[in-house]
Amino acid sequence: MSAPPLVPRPVSPLAVLFALALLYVIWGSTYLAIRFALEGGYPPLLLGGIRFVLAGGLMYAVLRWRGVPAPTRPQWRNCAAMGVLLLGLGNGLVCIAEQSVSSGLAAVAVASAPLWIGLFSAARGQYPRGLEWLGLAIGFVGVLWLNAGSSLTASPVGLVALLIAPVAWAFGSVWSRGRDLPSPFMAAAAQMLCGGVAMLVAGTLLGERFSALPTPQATLSLAYLLTFGSIVGFTAYIWLLHHVRPTLAGSYAYVNPAVAVLLGAWLAAERFGAHDLGAMAVILAGVVAISLARARRPAPAAKRG
Repeated sequence: MSAPPLVPRPVSPLAVLFALALLYVIWGSTYLAIRFALEGGYPPLLLGGIRFVLAGGLMYAVLRWRGVPAPTRPQWRNCAAMGVLLLGLGNGLVCIAEQSVSSGLAAVAVASAPLWIGLFSAARGQYPRGLEWLGLAIGFVGVLWLNAGSSLTASPVGLVALLIAPVAWAFGSVWSRGRDLPSPFMAAAAQMLCGGVAMLVAGTLLGERFSALPTPQATLSLAYLLTFGSIVGFTAYIWLLHHVRPTLAGSYAYVNPAVAVLLGAWLAAERFGAHDLGAMAVILAGVVAISLARARRPAPAAKRG
């Protein structure tokens, strides 16, 4: 027998709005929380590894307690690949970059992920149309602009990390389509477990160590990332993917940077020049164009299991 659904159907518009608000604010704030944790003594990859192993382990335990089936061996392999791509590289490289790059700029760079998703989807035969091509062109002009003359150029390591992170996230997202995966929440838990373990191993092999006991503020930031950024944020995102159009669920990509920039300026005195803000506007314009184009496409027939 299959496990009972974790979320009742149908859902109200108020529930959708609440889930979107959670996603916009929480995921937008995680960039600043990462910065605070790094400044307080957590090494970047160990920070992400601890976060995702604990969050994934907690989710996995709760789901198994509720009777959700454990992933099969092939499903574990697919979740491991997604965990390494989305979390190990996608999030781990952001943590590395934020050692030398502001949280707001990191969020803007990650906002380019939908552009790469468009390219990887085209490689699989799902070619962009009209406005999507325009959005891709605009967005990549913004990416080039951001990386050509902004404060990113002062940090080669941060620049490379923020170029690879959204590419890894996008490739993992497209690669996962049609793969054998467990139920959505179990898939999220398994991905966090696998991605977290990969980050812990990579951090240890690269020589990351705790030189001193992290500050209380850093540990509170880690706790926020673990509970809200991972469990609540991931849960809201997966819930949305199963109740609204993917375009609406993915709208966090152009809301999070604005939230991250505002929080960075307010709580961490981060400052951005006209170059950075201009590039941000261009990238977000491209992402919005892609989202609008996809929203106009006829929705595929829903599959019933």
